[in-house]
Amino acid sequence: MTKSVFLTPQGYKELEAKLDELKVIKRREVAEKIKIAREFGDISENAEYDAAKEEQAMIEGEILEIENKLRTATLIDENRIDTSVVSVGCTVKISDVDLKENYEYKIVGTTEADVSNNRISNESPVGKALLGKKKGVTVDVNTPGGLIKLKIMDIKN
Repeated sequence: MTKSVFLTPQGYKELEAKLDELKVIKRREVAEKIKIAREFGDISENAEYDAAKEEQAMIEGEILEIENKLRTATLIDENRIDTSVVSVGCTVKISDVDLKENYEYKIVGTTEADVSNNRISNESPVGKALLGKKKGVTVDVNTPGGLIKLKIMDIKN
C-alpha cells in the first residue's frame, strides 16, 4: 500500500514542473545521447551507450517516483491549519532548553523538507516529537546527536 505524501500547493506545483521537465526535456536529451552513441557502432562495448541507457533508467525511475507522489499527495490547505497544536503546514518556534537557542521551522512532508531553509519533515525526529503538541509544552527528542529538550514557544500559519 502506498503512503500519502503531504505537500503544500507550492510543493505540488514544483513537483509538476519537475515532472514536466523530465518528460519533455530530459527524455529528449537522453534519447539524443542514445542515438549518437548507437552511431559509434557496436553497442556491446560502447561506454557512451551504456552511460546514456543508465541515465535513461534513472530519469524514468524519477518520473515514476514523482508521478506516484503527485497521485498520492495530500495537499495542505495553509488557510485551514489548526494552530492550537503543531501540525503539518504550520510554523513552530521552539527553544532548545539546554542551549537556550531559539529556532523556527515550518513542518512539511518529507518531499519538501529542507533544513537549510528551515523546513523540517513531519517524519524527522524533531517533527515527530512536535506533532500534536501545544504551545508551552516541552518535549524530549531523540536525535542522532543525543537527547534534546525543546520547548514550543509559538505555533502559527
